[in-house]
Amino acid sequence: MKRNVIRFAFSVVLLVSIAFAQEPVNPALRPPKGAQVAIVVFEDLQCPQCRRQAPLFEQAGKTYKIPVVRHDFPLPMHNWSYEAAVMAHYFDSHSKQLGIDFRDYIFAHQPEIFPTNLRQFAEKFAADHKVDLPFVIDPQGKFAAEVNAERELGKALQLDHTPTIYVVSSKSKGHPFVEVKDPNAELFRSIDAMKAE
Repeated sequence: MKRNVIRFAFSVVLLVSIAFAQEPVNPALRPPKGAQVAIVVFEDLQCPQCRRQAPLFEQAGKTYKIPVVRHDFPLPMHNWSYEAAVMAHYFDSHSKQLGIDFRDYIFAHQPEIFPTNLRQFAEKFAADHKVDLPFVIDPQGKFAAEVNAERELGKALQLDHTPTIYVVSSKSKGHPFVEVKDPNAELFRSIDAMKAE
């Protein structure tokens, strides 16, 4: 009888500790290795709000000397953003900076881009940066798979809009990440708060 009571008590303690254990943080909401704090952005290259906010993320990254991790999250209602994301991953394969520059170039020209002329913009960017742009950019589907994987990361976080911005930290307790709902008002304040914790 005493042994059953002890087993029961142990089971209750185990269940309670499991119930109150902190859920593991999605790896997408962690800074790159070696960084204490970072900005993580899920963006759609056809999203006007993403275009408006992109310079702010870059400015914050430079001001605080923290990484800005950009994930492609093309939304289904946009008719050329997925193809542009695949192109961005092609340029990433040459250098990460080239991929970032391509995304910024697409944002700069976003109002002029349509499904019928996206390729022309990519060709001009490639020529200006002395990079070959093959007729078939992704014959094995590697870059599409990378875009799909980033979109799945966003879906795992239950994202439904772009841009979705997080300030993330490497700490394991407390609040290791925070979503920034209004970047103009909250981004710098959120970074300050995360760095102070």
